[in-house]
Amino acid sequence: MTNKILNGIRKIKPLNILVLTLAGIINAFGVTLFLAPVKLYDSGISGTSMLISQVTPEWCSLSLILIVLNIPIFLFGLKREGASFTFYSIYTVIIYSVSAYLITDVLPIDVSLVSPLAGTDLFLCAIFGGVISGCGSGLALRFGGAMDGMEIIAVVFAKKLNLSIGTFVMIFNVILYIICGLVINSWVLPLYSIVTYAAALKTIDFIIEGFNRSKAAFIITTKPNEVCKALSDTFENGITTVDAKGYYSDSKKTMIYYVVNRFQVGKMKTIVHNIDPKAYISLNDVADIFPANKNDNGSKSSANENPINTETPTLEEEIKSDLSEKLG
Repeated sequence: MTNKILNGIRKIKPLNILVLTLAGIINAFGVTLFLAPVKLYDSGISGTSMLISQVTPEWCSLSLILIVLNIPIFLFGLKREGASFTFYSIYTVIIYSVSAYLITDVLPIDVSLVSPLAGTDLFLCAIFGGVISGCGSGLALRFGGAMDGMEIIAVVFAKKLNLSIGTFVMIFNVILYIICGLVINSWVLPLYSIVTYAAALKTIDFIIEGFNRSKAAFIITTKPNEVCKALSDTFENGITTVDAKGYYSDSKKTMIYYVVNRFQVGKMKTIVHNIDPKAYISLNDVADIFPANKNDNGSKSSANENPINTETPTLEEEIKSDLSEKLG
């Protein structure tokens, strides 16, 4: 176990530390300048910490509660998630907590009653607070850490309760917002907090997957050579073909796997249906693509050398799979 921890620590990268520092500061900025002043709530452990800080003595600040709740959870998940993830996450939470303390208690910024940037407009605070804190959380996830221990709790307990990770997180947050409504005797703020939650999740989605998400096309056709040549000549991308058979027609077909960006989808459909009007096309979102279309000397193969590439790109990372479940 000690060797695994040491090996994990050796894998720590300066770039990750730099980005995680920025992520913690960004998250603190969104929470302390937009959410906390108007008593909106974040999700997960961060939202729980915000609620506890409102009903406890003044010395029990948000910064302190964030550390007290999150760090034990990350240590609890050390064996499962690894030393580097645990270190990155604890570091990010500490940066988040320290930054929140500096903004609320040290810097000359009054966040006691209203947002210094959005005033008392709950909708603006919910949207911008969610987007900004989502940027911080998304950067933390993309660079090997986490801003909130909720993911660890979900991974550990979701399977025991026969729930998906996304369902577990959603149930936790629904319960959290119900408790918030009962504690403050109002449902307006918890309802706006749901807007914050939705904005943050969508922003995390963009940060991890990218704004220009690609599409994976599955094309079922009886004219694979013509379709593959046209697509390869037009877009100069690798193509994968798989032999298939129609169940109802009992006829031989070919399934073509092909990745395009969202701006090429319309042109791709036109090309395919001009060649084979009966071709069936299915499109799926792709998070990340790791090209394998290279020859031995490291240069890209031309379309003429290899018009039909049988190597498929890696489609998803493990963290993307967990996020997809979380997004429902």
